Amino acid sequence: MSIPAKSFPSIPLLLSLCCVPAAGQNQDADARSGPAVDLIQREIKVTQPAPGIFVAAGVGNVALITTDEGHVVFDTGLALQAGLQKKALLAAVPDRPVTHVILSHSHADHTGGALLWAGGADGASGANGKNGANQTTGAEIIAHAEFTEEQRYLDELTPYLHHRNRILFPWLPPEPVTEGPFRYGGIEPHRTVDDGERYEFEQGGMRFVVIGAPGAEGADNILLWLPERRILLSGDFFGPQFPQFPNIFTMRGEKVRAPIPYLESLDMVIELAPRMIIPAHFAAPKGERAIMRGLKAMRDGVRHVHDATVAGMNAGKTVHQLMAEIDLPKGIELSQTHGRVSWAVKSIWEYYATWFHYDRTTELYAVPGTAAWPRLVESAGIAPFILTAQSFLTESQPLRALHILDIALTAEPANRLALELKLDALERLLRTASNEGGLNNDYEIYWLRSRIAATKAALAAPSNR
Repeated sequence: MSIPAKSFPSIPLLLSLCCVPAAGQNQDADARSGPAVDLIQREIKVTQPAPGIFVAAGVGNVALITTDEGHVVFDTGLALQAGLQKKALLAAVPDRPVTHVILSHSHADHTGGALLWAGGADGASGANGKNGANQTTGAEIIAHAEFTEEQRYLDELTPYLHHRNRILFPWLPPEPVTEGPFRYGGIEPHRTVDDGERYEFEQGGMRFVVIGAPGAEGADNILLWLPERRILLSGDFFGPQFPQFPNIFTMRGEKVRAPIPYLESLDMVIELAPRMIIPAHFAAPKGERAIMRGLKAMRDGVRHVHDATVAGMNAGKTVHQLMAEIDLPKGIELSQTHGRVSWAVKSIWEYYATWFHYDRTTELYAVPGTAAWPRLVESAGIAPFILTAQSFLTESQPLRALHILDIALTAEPANRLALELKLDALERLLRTASNEGGLNNDYEIYWLRSRIAATKAALAAPSNR
């Protein structure tokens, strides 16, 4: 069932912050997979995946479960879209109060409308219900016991993380929002649930079970389980897609995600045996068999990668050897468009053994290799580096070429031939990453596109014309 949203007033700020979608990148709101970075393009419309459950699509979906005694909201979307999603949902359901706001984790695309729905400082006024009454004052906010700490560090590192994220999510504004209703943070849960704990409440004849379960998108993940209906609202427990190989350690840059607790969480969900999964982004497969296959594939895939990494460490292999060697076993097929096996290998290695790999003494000190590169190029001249990079490209080894070109360009950042070779190497990597046989990993593709754009800009600079 699809319920079109009524015509909403335009939001100039939202329009000013969103980029025009590139050709071929448009993603349908009900698609089961696709670039997570392009979710800003999804139409804000309401669907009803099950009786009494309504979902407003967006960068992060907002789910509303209606009962005779009031509404329960699970996740609240991105701040830029929260008002539109709320209006669309309240237009689709009876005029009843919101009693609970449950936040799957602390990421901005899940918490942006929390105060709006719960009647906090940014949401206590305005016409929220169909009759113009404030229907959300007094709603209880439920989150994980680690939510406050996760929110704290993400907020504290906003200037640093925002500019990293903008490379991967190009529609973000040039500078982070630090004031007003779109600012991240400021949420104080009324009730928290820790790992392995369950908080149950009944409303309108329906049981709700909130479960603390470490997930693929942070240490503060909770699930909402409707036991009589065997429906699981998962947030980003699986990542943006289900099934997929998860981000055990995200390229964006966040705190570590422990692999074994996540495996235990997957076992727990398998025991629940959900008939339906309602994620926070793309739609999950339908049918119990497909869901169980996906759950077991994720668990077995992560377990295999974890165990193979540990075995390789014990065998004395380097992290780069294992990144090259370890793959999913035969019979387990999982998308790597978000998480990636080789990155998980490196993440698991560093989770257990930290940042020092016992291979280079210089890792222990504050002088990076780049500090010596200009002198190296000066002593040898740039020509040997150019020739070596060209030979690597001739041998179809663009990564090795990039290693050499990084050295050359540190010494001569405007060298046109080095920049042209770098552009060639990056474009080869992008073709490999995005062709039919590639992994089509969102993060890899958007990173490579950003480096290609930067290299083209350097070539177009006045000194290179």
